[in-house]
Amino acid sequence: MPLTPEEPQIHESAQGPRVTPAASRTASTPRPVPGPRPAAVPRPGRPGPSPAAANRAGAAPRPAPPAPRTPQAAPAAPSVSAAVPQIQLIPASAEGALDAAEEAVDLLLDTGRAPGDVLVLTTGDLHPWAAHELSFGEAAYWAQHDAGDDVFYADAAQAERASGRPVVVVAVNGGPASAAAAVLPVALARAGALLIVCGDPKEINSVLGAGV
Repeated sequence: MPLTPEEPQIHESAQGPRVTPAASRTASTPRPVPGPRPAAVPRPGRPGPSPAAANRAGAAPRPAPPAPRTPQAAPAAPSVSAAVPQIQLIPASAEGALDAAEEAVDLLLDTGRAPGDVLVLTTGDLHPWAAHELSFGEAAYWAQHDAGDDVFYADAAQAERASGRPVVVVAVNGGPASAAAAVLPVALARAGALLIVCGDPKEINSVLGAGV
């Protein structure tokens, strides 16, 4: 409920002696003249200075507030070394390794990977795409590799020439007995985020370790 301000109360002592109405005064009675107002009595309706204001009158000036603190720059975040790529093993025979690699590539593209993110290496027969493109000459073939616009298929023996990509898929589809041992360390170094190996698990684990 809102509060109603109170009317100022004027005490009789602050206004001097009460005067009778004009109708009751006689002509011979002079109007009393109020004496001087005592200095200690404040004027009605105007309160005197507060004690705090009176105390501040002779007090020393208040010191200035301190200057705002300058914010310090946040420390630089420590550098983080590149993460080791994840390794995924897809069991497959030498005859079915290339098909397994193709299915892995299709799944990567379906889940949002860009075609230029994927490099496919084969230890045995070339992928049909690589064989077709090489028929136009190695210059045109490697020019497509350098453009990085599409999935690139290469022979494992050329893995050193291929540049790194986020995902490397290796199809252990035959070739020399030492082909897997030669290409897998290079493929792991070329993979930025994920290495997928399609082939015989025993052969692959003997190269990369039983923890694959």
